[in-house]
Amino acid sequence: MANLRILVTGGAGFIGSNFIRMAMRDRPNWTIINFDLLTYAGNLQSLEVEQADPRYKFIKGDIASRDDLEKAFSEQIDVIVNFAAETHVDKSLYDASRFLRANLLGVGVILDLALKYSVSKLLHISTDEVYGSVPDGRIADEEFGLRPGSPYAASKAAADLLCLSYFNTHGSPIVITRASNNYGPYQFPEKVIPFFITEALAGRKLPLYGTGSNIRNWLHVDDNCRAVLLLIDKGAPGEIYNIGGDNYFDNLTLTRRLLEILGLPESRIKLVEDRPGHDLRYAIDSFKIRALGWAPSIDFDEGLRSTVQWYKSRRDWWQNILSGEHRQFYERHYENR
Repeated sequence: MANLRILVTGGAGFIGSNFIRMAMRDRPNWTIINFDLLTYAGNLQSLEVEQADPRYKFIKGDIASRDDLEKAFSEQIDVIVNFAAETHVDKSLYDASRFLRANLLGVGVILDLALKYSVSKLLHISTDEVYGSVPDGRIADEEFGLRPGSPYAASKAAADLLCLSYFNTHGSPIVITRASNNYGPYQFPEKVIPFFITEALAGRKLPLYGTGSNIRNWLHVDDNCRAVLLLIDKGAPGEIYNIGGDNYFDNLTLTRRLLEILGLPESRIKLVEDRPGHDLRYAIDSFKIRALGWAPSIDFDEGLRSTVQWYKSRRDWWQNILSGEHRQFYERHYENR
């Protein structure tokens, strides 16, 4: 699909900024409009090079504000990719309201305006967490029941259902993605991989929930972004696509790998009280998108090492953002356990 005008909501965040960089590199005829509220996890420093490109435009705004979003839709949008969301499970346990506003109400505003302006495709970026904890020996395909285990996951599941209702009632060209846990550069250091890397580099212990037995399926952000690009071209309206990395590790194994790469002893691990409702195992089947020609291409060990190296070399990106709200949350909910 050439000569498209793409509205990327949440484009200053982790996956959004990686997607914008890839799209501008691989789709030279596209124009990107980045719409982001620049909350604590949004950082325009992630797009320093792209900001000088005439194919890129930034608009600051809130997806839950119709007036803000109207400014973006006035740019004659062809396709929307909605990355905008509150995503940190831990924070949703203590204040669900901000998650409901961004992840559900905001999606409702996007859907209404996409219908009003006859957008040709809307990719809604969801998560495998909507399936909840998947029992050992089973794997969740796109028809698997939704059993979200946290307010964050519930807000995403609700938004998925809202999107599907717009497809059913209006024929809105909705495509939903549910990816497994992403990792890579430019991720805000509240998620486990960048959190543990930056805590280790700062000389602190790594607070590992419970016994570290929770299992996650890891996917490099570049592989996820390639999948999203493919679905802009080939994704069928009304369909859901799981995007899985097939790299299953429990959190203790993951933490040990990080320490090994960093050359640090396992004594840096500090077991802390588990969080409420912590999902034990995520596992998804991504056969549907693989049938379109996608498969993950980045080896996990290689990707993890390159991610560690990125955080070691880009202290200028993360050191300034580790104060304020993030640090206060950490001190309340980790250090005192």
